[in-house]
Amino acid sequence: MINASRFPALNLAVAMAIAGTVGAFVTEAGVDPVTTVFWRCLFGSLFLGTWCLVRGYLPDRSLSWGRLGRAALCGVCMVLSWTAFFAGFAKTSIAVMTIVYHIQPFFVVLIGVLFLKERITADQVAWMAAAFFGVVLASGLVVSDNPVTTTWMIGIAMALGGAFLYAVVTILAKGLGEQRPEVTVLCQTAVGVVMLAPFANFASDIAPASWGWLAGIGVLHTGIAYVMMFSSYPRLTTPVIGVLTFIYPVVAIIIDWAIYAHPIGLAQGVGMALIAVATLGVKLGWRLPIRRASTAFVGQK
Repeated sequence: MINASRFPALNLAVAMAIAGTVGAFVTEAGVDPVTTVFWRCLFGSLFLGTWCLVRGYLPDRSLSWGRLGRAALCGVCMVLSWTAFFAGFAKTSIAVMTIVYHIQPFFVVLIGVLFLKERITADQVAWMAAAFFGVVLASGLVVSDNPVTTTWMIGIAMALGGAFLYAVVTILAKGLGEQRPEVTVLCQTAVGVVMLAPFANFASDIAPASWGWLAGIGVLHTGIAYVMMFSSYPRLTTPVIGVLTFIYPVVAIIIDWAIYAHPIGLAQGVGMALIAVATLGVKLGWRLPIRRASTAFVGQK
């Protein structure tokens, strides 16, 4: 792995590029989504468990029953999010699923407003409106070269559902600030192994080549990429992180076009660009030329 202390931006960029290939790994593995996520969790647990032991992160003195319960709940939501995300690839495309899935920061804002009584600014409302309009365009609901089928719409719903669940994970993880992220993810993957073991399909034969793809999803995308991300975050500013995060969907779009011949139409491209700009606007706190008198209104205490 790249030395995160010397080259944190490069380290995060490589991690995001690795993460952007997960759709191809899932597709090439050719295993049903639940079983794929089970093996992701198992291989990820083995890697992260070994990593945490070698680095001295385990046993973690900050762990408590309350933290473990919270981490376990995070794990349930994360596993369901991954399953929905992977299931959608076959119903839409890697590019569309990835870009729609990345609207999860807006769900974080909405959850905070509706359930945690947090404040929201007019700028955030405007960025959210732009993002969800982008989802409409990116999903192909309007101005699409191809007919919108029920299967396609189910895929979009899975992307939105997965994004919402990931947002719940983000909210819950705020209460685990003193716990090392690698330990938190290890708790999540361990929960996934137990949770999905009764539902994974162990009866069907998995092709030898598929094992390499499954191991890659667990070790490469869930282990190595996460460790690289977490080692980079403390050394980078929020704007740099916000920009580099979009390497993930860009790589996914390129792979979907180059390998699976899924071109992006003009309307979908505009929609994806809207989502990207709006997400950066929320993450970086960009302000719009709107009346400042009404900058905080929804969810005020």
